[in-house]
Amino acid sequence: MKTKILQSLRQTEGYLSGQELCRCFGVSRTAVWKAINQLKSSGYEIEAVPNKGYRLISSPDILSAQELESLRRTRWLGTKIFYYEEINSTNLQAKRLADEGTPHGTVVVADAQTAGRGRRGRQWSSPKGSGIWFSLVLKPDIRPNEASMLTLVAAMAVVGAIQKTTKIETLIKWPNDIVCQGKKLCGILTEMSAQIDYVNHIVVGIGMNVHKGSFPEEIKDRAISLGQMTDIQVSRAGLIEAVLEEFEFYYEKYIQTMDLSLILEEYNHCLVNRGKKVKVLDMKGSFEGTALGINALGELLVECDGVVTTVNSGEVSVRGIYGYV
Repeated sequence: MKTKILQSLRQTEGYLSGQELCRCFGVSRTAVWKAINQLKSSGYEIEAVPNKGYRLISSPDILSAQELESLRRTRWLGTKIFYYEEINSTNLQAKRLADEGTPHGTVVVADAQTAGRGRRGRQWSSPKGSGIWFSLVLKPDIRPNEASMLTLVAAMAVVGAIQKTTKIETLIKWPNDIVCQGKKLCGILTEMSAQIDYVNHIVVGIGMNVHKGSFPEEIKDRAISLGQMTDIQVSRAGLIEAVLEEFEFYYEKYIQTMDLSLILEEYNHCLVNRGKKVKVLDMKGSFEGTALGINALGELLVECDGVVTTVNSGEVSVRGIYGYV
């Protein structure tokens, strides 16, 4: 009931009477009063005025299933939310849940990860209270070779959510990083379970540095947080909700055409690699060229000596010649 009361308070301009809350949820005034006091003890500032009712003044920066569910405005993403104070990896747990039959659109969130991972098995630092670490379970009717485009869909969702909640402009370092001021702010890890011609499920993991804090020695010169770029108090739960809303928007554009043609121009506008010299690293060797942007399949187009090569995100990584981006 606390979640429903919190959601009602958020959706109401002005005051919401105790009588109305009793009527909506079929409970007594005492039950409403107890729920309100429990919310207050959790850090929610709620004003109570005789003959008017209750009004939500402010919310603490906490992550909980209650907080996430009360903020939810998406249609299908996040209909089921699993929250953990600490877990080894939200991607690992999302894959377990997907194997057990959890539905399309399930979201797994943790306040801390003890074994967070990035691409190619790299460790991802994700201490308690410092950022947002969550994974999406998707079960689209697509071919396995189309799955890598969902990383780019997620990148657009993150850029849009940050802009909407903080007004900070960020850029995408193809294929899976969000950067600002030349440093990494967010990473995306997409993993798939599939047969030869059929996708069982796809898990998209997103890790973003939110609050100011120290980074491990090996990444401190190339990592950044939202808190280092703005004085705005960022709500981590609110930011997750914003990412989910933006992901729904871009995902549905992707599903319409089964490619990125409907978001191609917008993505390329956000691409930090575009027009820059890059080095393409591949198991077969490496080459340098100029990044032109992506095509509708999400491949990076790189021009070298007048020849344009398409680079697939599943086969190579790209590093700028001059620094991280």
